[in-house]
Amino acid sequence: MMSLSQYRRQWTGNIRGDLLSGLVVALALIPEAIAFSIIAGVDPKVGLYASFSIAVITAITGGRPGMISAATAATAVLMVTLVRDHGLEYLLAATVLAGLLQIGAGFMRLGYVMRFVSRSVMTGFVNALAILIFMAQLPELDPSKVPMLTYALVAGGLAIIYLFPRITTAVPSPLVTIIVLTLLTVAMGWEVRTVGDMGQLPDTLPIFLIPDIPLTFETLRIIMPYSIAVAVVGLLESLMTQQIVDDLTDTTSDRNQECVGQGLANTATGFIGGMAGCAMIGQSIINVKSGGRGRLSSFAAGVYLLAMVVVVGDIVAMIPMAALVAIMIMVSIGTFSWSSIKSLREHPRSSSIVMLATVFFVVYTHNLAIGVLVGVLLSGIFFAWKIAQLFRVRTEITADGMHRTYHVEGQLFFASVEDFMKAFDFKEAPEKVTIDVSRAHIWDISSVAAVDMAVLKFRREGADVEIIGMNEASETIVDRLAIHDKPGAMDRLLGH
Repeated sequence: MMSLSQYRRQWTGNIRGDLLSGLVVALALIPEAIAFSIIAGVDPKVGLYASFSIAVITAITGGRPGMISAATAATAVLMVTLVRDHGLEYLLAATVLAGLLQIGAGFMRLGYVMRFVSRSVMTGFVNALAILIFMAQLPELDPSKVPMLTYALVAGGLAIIYLFPRITTAVPSPLVTIIVLTLLTVAMGWEVRTVGDMGQLPDTLPIFLIPDIPLTFETLRIIMPYSIAVAVVGLLESLMTQQIVDDLTDTTSDRNQECVGQGLANTATGFIGGMAGCAMIGQSIINVKSGGRGRLSSFAAGVYLLAMVVVVGDIVAMIPMAALVAIMIMVSIGTFSWSSIKSLREHPRSSSIVMLATVFFVVYTHNLAIGVLVGVLLSGIFFAWKIAQLFRVRTEITADGMHRTYHVEGQLFFASVEDFMKAFDFKEAPEKVTIDVSRAHIWDISSVAAVDMAVLKFRREGADVEIIGMNEASETIVDRLAIHDKPGAMDRLLGH
């Protein structure tokens, strides 16, 4: 449990850096929130209100200081069908329910499932997101839709981003990029796409409202599948982004608290007319690279965003999209793990396959959950295969040929039971057979069934069979599931 003094330090330990980085993040959030609203098929204010609410509430209740959460494409795409078939009110209700499910996940301590995500999956996740972030900028670089001047502005923005820190790091270079390119565009009267072209910015504050839907089981049946999908995808992306921010800042954070924080944010957001969201790796990296470290950075980003769209929306609308594209390209380049390309030959082939498969499925489906699930499944399969290779059975027999002992070494589970059974010569039929499992562990029902089969086959040939050396855990599962000492065991076993 975090102490009050620790929590206070997370707010006040980096005030100047957090306030400046929050401004950069807010400016980058505006066009993305509008774009994600368009994806979901709702008014731009739904995404903007959501980004404000989620950023502020996760700053207060989340488990990862310095991480930015807002409306995202990952959750927006899941709501498209719901909005099309049932309307905005059902989206708001699904957002509330998704938040409640995430709160439940936090209290059930499901944040610890991240320990099953391997480094290869994490690397694939990061690389895929870098590719998706870059691909998301391509519409703003389409020569049939934007003037050639756009390319010059993007190049100039990248030059400022990478060269300005050589002069000073007192002001984040992405913020300088936005200011310089906006002033140039306005002063020179250049006709380029701006934030205002993305959609109408709201001019009022969000208000509390209860989704106007019938409170029936039919409504629950409609929204539950969407809520579960949003809750799972949102937590998955948030927890993986949390791990990346942990690595970038060389600090630790509370995964279960982050689950609760994300849930509280989504629940509250549904009551002010906002759509569901989660952590954003791109914006989180912008925040960290711009000097943001504490909770204040996320809080400031949310407050700045709302203030800018409501109070100075006309000025914000003048920001050229080229400036934001340059920032997101910088994020894409900085996010991609370039060393992973070099490591493809150096790392074990299985690790490289897992990484590449994760990248492929995330990029191909644009669904983080599917890509990560494929990566985790492949990691588990390769791990089981490796463990199965470490399994062996040694055998020895007494000089008179009457007593054979089998020494089982390694992990006996579903992937190694075939080798286990092949190690026995059931036709030899010595008077006594001893199966020594003192250097083995029996894990599952498949291995118990294999032990049953081995014992019963030897007994069928007239041998006296004894199993020795079982550890406590193996003995427990064998005593509970094994049938070789029960009446009619052979008939029952062959019957299955």
